[in-house]
Amino acid sequence: MKNTLGNSVAVTVFGESHGNAVGAVIDGLPAGIEVNEAFIAHQLDLRRPYGKISTPRQEADKFTIESGVFNNKTTGTPICILIPNENTKSKDYSKSYGLARPGHADFTAFSKYNGNEDYRGGGHFSGRITAGIVAAGAIAIDALNKKGIKIATHIKKCAGVEDSKFTDYNSEIDLLNKKLFAVIDDSKGEEMIKNIEKAALQKDSVGGVLETVVLGLPTGVGEPWFDSVESMLSHALFGVPAVKGIEFGCGFQCADMLGSEMNDAFYIENDIVKTKTNNNGGINGGITNGMPVTFKCAVKPTPSIAKSQETINFKTNENTDIEISGRHDPCIVHRARVVVDSITALVLCDLLAQKFGTDWLGEK
Repeated sequence: MKNTLGNSVAVTVFGESHGNAVGAVIDGLPAGIEVNEAFIAHQLDLRRPYGKISTPRQEADKFTIESGVFNNKTTGTPICILIPNENTKSKDYSKSYGLARPGHADFTAFSKYNGNEDYRGGGHFSGRITAGIVAAGAIAIDALNKKGIKIATHIKKCAGVEDSKFTDYNSEIDLLNKKLFAVIDDSKGEEMIKNIEKAALQKDSVGGVLETVVLGLPTGVGEPWFDSVESMLSHALFGVPAVKGIEFGCGFQCADMLGSEMNDAFYIENDIVKTKTNNNGGINGGITNGMPVTFKCAVKPTPSIAKSQETINFKTNENTDIEISGRHDPCIVHRARVVVDSITALVLCDLLAQKFGTDWLGEK
């Protein structure tokens, strides 16, 4: 029953959707890293629901840092971030307990915890828990930025609409990280939003694909075999609710390519090793090669929909039907984007600490 990610830099998540609070504890960050509470608030804003494409549940996310920070700098001890839950409607769930919502963890949680789970709003399995990840990730993202390492994610595809490709990583990363709806082409974003709203009117939901890029990673980060950069990122990213697939570089497209097409030719420019293409997503043998690290995550449609669905009552062991009530997102892709950035930053801090030492992130 482990809820901790990482080795040298570790983060533990805690809380339930309708409990008193959610949050995270970060351990292993060195002393002296600046903690910008305004940036943490900004990142939480990117995760917050808005408009007709999100749940009506609005949480202020007024976090407090309970430990590990003094005079706006890390002390080297565990950092505990607490985010209260203030807008809950638990009665929506007490009436339907025992009904396994299709696509949710109701039945599996009941099976694992022998009926002792907090089922309200999905409990510990809820996407609400990602608020703690985003708050913790903000500290990691800020620390990486100061080392010249940048992360950004855009909505590559959603509701049948595909965004434009990256053309200039440096400028587009900065723009994406300021947007609530993170697309490169705003006109494509408008199409996506319209289609999400249509699905909501039909009592349905949509999914999508998120594409992430990491710039500035030094070469030689990662381990061969089981602790490769791909392995560590995938292990963590599959912890994000609704992520059902991950591919690095050209991913599954490589199955239809020739070796001469797939291979990234090396060359040297201004004494820096580069590759002419980046089909391997900046990773060879599980280790960074200095090119941008790129990957995509497939995000499934939100499972909470108001349409009638077949299910079971696992309390009475009977077949039945369900129409899910309550407040739910017709799409979570746009909100999941900052969660992916946050998880990525936390994993990279851990990998970098393992290569350069735990004090490296705090060094200027």
